[in-house]
Amino acid sequence: MIHELVVPQMGVVEQVLVVEWLVDDGSEVAVSDPVVVVDTDKAETELEAPASGRLTILVEASDEDEVAVGTVLATIAAHG
Repeated sequence: MIHELVVPQMGVVEQVLVVEWLVDDGSEVAVSDPVVVVDTDKAETELEAPASGRLTILVEASDEDEVAVGTVLATIAAHG
């Protein structure tokens, strides 16, 4: 099964910057592990893995390219 790590709705914010990936592409993650830092105009927030499995990054970190709420940042392939 494939799970998606999506930019969540955070108040009235419509776009965020992907600041830093805390794990490498292809790494194994566990549910609730912090995996990426996103920045709104007010604060940086760590997003957690929604499932355990192998992470595939779809959106690279950037200091200027914003992504919209609802964008799939990565997928996680669950084992089994």
